[in-house]
Amino acid sequence: MEYIQIGKRKIGPRFKPLVIFELGINHNGNLKFAKKIVDEAINCGAEIIKHQTHIPEDEMSEEAKKIIPVHTKKNIYDIIKSCALSEKDEFKLKKYIERKKCIFLSTPFSKAAVDRLVKFGVKAFKIGSGECNNYPLVDYIASFKKPIIMSTGMNDISSIRKSIKIINRHKTKYAILHTTNLYPTPHKLVRLNALKQINKFFPKTVYGLSDHTGDNYTSFAAVSLGASIIEKHFIDKSSRKGPDITASVNSLQMKDLMRGVKLIHQALPGNITPVKEEKKTAEFAFASVVSNRDIEEGEILTKKNIWVRRPGTGDFSAEEFKKLIGKKIKTKVKKNTQIKKKYF
Repeated sequence: MEYIQIGKRKIGPRFKPLVIFELGINHNGNLKFAKKIVDEAINCGAEIIKHQTHIPEDEMSEEAKKIIPVHTKKNIYDIIKSCALSEKDEFKLKKYIERKKCIFLSTPFSKAAVDRLVKFGVKAFKIGSGECNNYPLVDYIASFKKPIIMSTGMNDISSIRKSIKIINRHKTKYAILHTTNLYPTPHKLVRLNALKQINKFFPKTVYGLSDHTGDNYTSFAAVSLGASIIEKHFIDKSSRKGPDITASVNSLQMKDLMRGVKLIHQALPGNITPVKEEKKTAEFAFASVVSNRDIEEGEILTKKNIWVRRPGTGDFSAEEFKKLIGKKIKTKVKKNTQIKKKYF
């Protein structure tokens, strides 16, 4: 799998890394506020804006009301219920994003959410880390044969393999994102080397990082390790309130991220060999064999009467210094001038 494609956007090692703007639930259930964040995302250069499709009654059981996430004081059911958009509002959000010439992507957290997104005519699905090992839901999502981007936080290679096996059975194209599900994630728990594991265990698979740190450092590093996708929670202003704000980057940070991943990707190709653009630099930076003092006709060259100095435009490079030792010169040579082939 050299690349996956969502709409007209091709995603893979040969293409500029895709930065997914994770709107998530940062709108706090307010469509007007969601549109404001979208406007700012577009201003930052967004190509794909990702939402979260929550239908609490289909997504969670009553027991969820007893679960309080580590980064908040409210139970998860109430958090999601207060942040979920209605079907009508989410469809309006999708259309608004698309009118801005941007791709709408969303994570369905339940079967009903999948059905809603299919009804919307989405171009692809995002599978969250919590659903990576929800094999019945993975199977249902993959059955629609739309491209899938799957996060893998809280999972291991064994559980990821099971999901990939299901996705492959449906012949659905996919990408894998390494993730740490802490909001925000301490840098020491990002584990960037996991990207190498993904590349090893799932060769030729498009991969990336869903980055929940509050800055861009690990995202930049991920691109240098071959990440084709960076997903970041986004908010227009860091002063906003909400459950995921501390794991979100603001407009200034996102603009820096967009520029950085582009430049890093441009800097990756190539190997240790001179590039043609360095030729002029090499002319003055490299050294040539020169006379270390006045040399008389018939004199034998030694380490005392020749040496190496810039520029590198002479007949004999510094690498050839030793092979000239012991050779007889046929003409007088002035001090500190390049040794020529015609002198022999």
